[in-house]
Amino acid sequence: MIRPITKLGTLAGVFILAATALGAEPAQRIVSAGGSITEIIYALGQEHRLVARDSTSNHPPQVSELPNVGYVRRLSAEGLLSVNPDLILAEEGAGPPETLAVMAETQVPLITIPMGHDRAAVIAKIRAVADALHVPEDGETLATQVGHAIDESTAHLELGNKRVLFVLTMQGGRVLAAGQDTAAQGIIEMAGAVNAVQGFDGFKPLGDEAIITAAPDVILMMEGARSASATDEDVLSHPAIAATPAGQNRDLIRMDGMLLLGFSVRTGRAVTELADALNDGNG
Repeated sequence: MIRPITKLGTLAGVFILAATALGAEPAQRIVSAGGSITEIIYALGQEHRLVARDSTSNHPPQVSELPNVGYVRRLSAEGLLSVNPDLILAEEGAGPPETLAVMAETQVPLITIPMGHDRAAVIAKIRAVADALHVPEDGETLATQVGHAIDESTAHLELGNKRVLFVLTMQGGRVLAAGQDTAAQGIIEMAGAVNAVQGFDGFKPLGDEAIITAAPDVILMMEGARSASATDEDVLSHPAIAATPAGQNRDLIRMDGMLLLGFSVRTGRAVTELADALNDGNG
């Protein structure tokens, strides 16, 4: 039985009906709109049913051979329909709304997979994808394996005092940082540290005073295109960052973005790698 989960407002009923209408014939031409979903599909051994993926789907490497339908939050109906899918699995927050509205008028089922930033969210995501693919037993097996991996990675960790500032981008020297209710804060806390900035949800540009007040011990960034324009030296020599413990100790950690923030089958590994890097005291 499929357990569709969606938060699409007035469109929700349409997508729930589409999901439950899948019936006894499992979809064979699937589009995955979300890197975490794609990783789960491969981990379930169902990658042969994928016909396209979004631009955040970069693991495992062979997924790059599939057609790219664009960024998960900037999808187009034309791009999705061009690969003739019989099912679209999309992360919660996929869009834009105009594209979802067009897709609601088609006969292509679209199931929204729930997101979240903790162990329970990872398990729920695996189960939701497995249900959508009609392989719930495999989903339970994978959920158990991933749950054990996360438990092992966090078993000996305690929330400490190390303050971590996650910087998404530094375009023009402006620091765009992660606040509360973000994947960055979720993984930082799972690794036994604390988010250096509080008081706002999502991402926000920080002024120099806010950065200095946050007093991060470590700067955390993603590897790859979104932050590649800022070198380590650019980051650590930023006047406000240079005045913090992280800048003074030149403590900067970079990790693969999808591994770090995906909250999928590799989250246990992400926690271990981040915790190890934090404990090394040297990014």
